[in-house]
Amino acid sequence: MQANLQGKKLVAVVGLGRLGSQVARTLYQLGHDVLAIDQDEQRVQTLTGEVTHPVRGDATNEAVLRELGIHNYDVAIVAIGANVQANIMVTVLFKTIGIPYIVSRANNELHANTLERIGCDKVIQPEAESGTRLAHLLFTPEAQEYMELTSAYGISRIKVPDRFVNMTLQESGFGHVRDKYGVAVLALKRGDDITLSPDGDDRLEAGDVMVVAGRDELVGRISSP
Repeated sequence: MQANLQGKKLVAVVGLGRLGSQVARTLYQLGHDVLAIDQDEQRVQTLTGEVTHPVRGDATNEAVLRELGIHNYDVAIVAIGANVQANIMVTVLFKTIGIPYIVSRANNELHANTLERIGCDKVIQPEAESGTRLAHLLFTPEAQEYMELTSAYGISRIKVPDRFVNMTLQESGFGHVRDKYGVAVLALKRGDDITLSPDGDDRLEAGDVMVVAGRDELVGRISSP
């Protein structure tokens, strides 16, 4: 299943360890409404002011989830790490409640296969994903890679959106003046060919990939219609 992840979303993050806290903070910084849930009061307090709703609660309890209005959320991220049983249980509850897009953390291949079989839309493994990178790749649909430079600034490799095909960089709003998107196009990749610091007259083709640098919220605008 591929959900529409463009625009501001209601996102629930369960499990506020390193991965969960990082993805919750990043999603909030990107402008999404974030409900962050954990049974550890200290972890919840740490996110006060850094997410929309930090809540201490047991996400394995369906009544608790429904009381929090979880059925209204667009995306749920299960970042519980050590307790595999709780991880799977929460994922099943989100699936039962009808969350449109569910992301769950897996500790190993067997765990990952189990999550996929119960209908999880995306399975992640912490060794391969950071919370910051995961947040950007989920909510910037054209992004293929993301590298954080600071908490609000990064470099992304983005597939050229269809609306820019057959336009020059200047015509599409990039060029050298950066007047529309406020980002710098560092390189243009076409097949095996790479053009560093492309000119405003360079024309974009279907399948091209741009490497851009800028503030996170500005990079996100590239994928918006």
